[in-house]
Amino acid sequence: MITLLFRALMYLVSAGLGLIVADLVLEGFRIEWDRWWGFVVCIVIFAVLQSVLAPWVSKLADRYAPVLMGGIGIFSTLISLVVVVVLLPIGGLRIVDLTGWLLGSVIVWLITALGSVLLPLIFLRKKVDKARSRRGA
Repeated sequence: MITLLFRALMYLVSAGLGLIVADLVLEGFRIEWDRWWGFVVCIVIFAVLQSVLAPWVSKLADRYAPVLMGGIGIFSTLISLVVVVVLLPIGGLRIVDLTGWLLGSVIVWLITALGSVLLPLIFLRKKVDKARSRRGA
């Protein structure tokens, strides 16, 4: 259970980082910081959608368009962004142009993928180092 919560937290952090990087890099991808609570809601909804959509989109692509299997993560990221920005406009996230939608999806997907791999390694390394120091002391 703790492992599941740890992974969920790491995914939420990496999704938040991906959205922040897209905001910093792209003009058409905007986080409305005065509505920070909405941004937090966006992160949670985005992460849940991404987790649910990725396997579903993968299954569909495998069945109907196997050539698309490589782009599943980016496509599910795009769908998640559409839901968060267009269908649930409660949050503090706005995407206003085609570049924001396309490059934003790629940037968020890339940062989220890297974060999902690297963040646990960083936190687990600290835990391993702490355990080693206790054994050595």
